Amino acid sequence: MISIIGSGRVGASIGFLCVANALDDVLLINRSRDKAIGESLDIANAIPASSKFSIHGTDDYAELSGSDIVVITASTVSYTKSRTENKNPQVDMIKQIAKKIKQYCPSAIILMVSNPPDVLTYFFQKESGFSRFKVIGIASSLDSSRFRYFVSEKLSVPQSSINNALVLGEHGDSMVPIFSNVTVEGKSLSSMINDVEKKYITFDIRNYWKTLRNYKSRSQFGIAKNVYDVINAIINTRELFLTASVVLEGEYGENDVAMGVPVKINQNGVSEIHTIVLDESESSMLKESSKKIRDDINSV
Repeated sequence: MISIIGSGRVGASIGFLCVANALDDVLLINRSRDKAIGESLDIANAIPASSKFSIHGTDDYAELSGSDIVVITASTVSYTKSRTENKNPQVDMIKQIAKKIKQYCPSAIILMVSNPPDVLTYFFQKESGFSRFKVIGIASSLDSSRFRYFVSEKLSVPQSSINNALVLGEHGDSMVPIFSNVTVEGKSLSSMINDVEKKYITFDIRNYWKTLRNYKSRSQFGIAKNVYDVINAIINTRELFLTASVVLEGEYGENDVAMGVPVKINQNGVSEIHTIVLDESESSMLKESSKKIRDDINSV
């Protein structure tokens, strides 16, 4: 069973993708029982006729029992200036959710979507005591999708021709697009754009959410699809390479912090943390990004 805590736009969109593609039974949990039931009733109409799975909504955490995957999209309040501006109440919320999950489904794989995901991934893992490979922050993969989009727009090429457009570090203002590894139709991206253009692309990726909010309230479909891809890989025992936030123990020279790094996902969660070669500037920025996350963790 896939359980999704939080039945807002993102949680409901993830639930819809899982149901429409007949991945597994889905449970929506929300502090408003009516909201969870309402979204589940709507999504239920997307169940394929050939599917054996169903969807239900509740406010009762005891119904988490038997969950294989738990996605956390819940939020105490919306942010307007920074993803970390509400980190204290968000951390309090995550600690309570961690206790519930540990009580009712201690073997589940956790996908953290709530903001700030790096900080919350860290605190959930520490509070629950779960393996760090089973608590996965899903956000850097969204940033990587945005990186690929901007390169596509800049060069007027299809996204399918772009490889290794990865964003590491914080899901926030210090995120680090790794230009040195990107290839476009087999050619190095760094040979196709200059440093000024790289700075503009970096700025655009970091501020994508602000630009999007000029037109709608918040992102919804991009993060839902990225989360769905991870769920699909876990349930269907496929390997998936992406960037995701995990608690580090020496990888990239970092300890006791969660941040976005390249990982391989399989049915057990994170099966491998990949170490990729970074240039000097990227290494320096990644160090600054990890410090920013660590400072946020220590300030709670």
